[in-house]
Amino acid sequence: MSDPIFHMISGGPSSVAPFSQAVESNEWFFLMGQIPTDPKLPDAPLPIGIVAPTSRVMENLVIILAGVHSEIGHVDQCRCYLTEFERDYANVNKTYQRYFKVDFLPAHTTVAGMAPVIGALIEIDRIARRLI
Repeated sequence: MSDPIFHMISGGPSSVAPFSQAVESNEWFFLMGQIPTDPKLPDAPLPIGIVAPTSRVMENLVIILAGVHSEIGHVDQCRCYLTEFERDYANVNKTYQRYFKVDFLPAHTTVAGMAPVIGALIEIDRIARRLI
């Protein structure tokens, strides 16, 4: 077993706290939870509603995966945290599902009632495998 490697991805979304964007341990990547900040405009207001923020979060996670030489098809597990579960759950799932092939849907958990991080209504983290 090798020591973990801590990654900060150039061009990736900036962290709002002192965390690594991804931690690599053997064949696995553990991705930091992402909120809908724009990596190119980190001080811009967050997108409105839930569909645009969910898309931004998913794109942020794609950027981080690419930065560690992995991809969406190697994601095994996602956790989604919502501030407004009843209102947003269906639209989050529709948006989230567009990023995966129909026959490849990773394990997924949605947690309700998170306190918003800098006003975000959604946060998603992931566990992914290394590309072989």
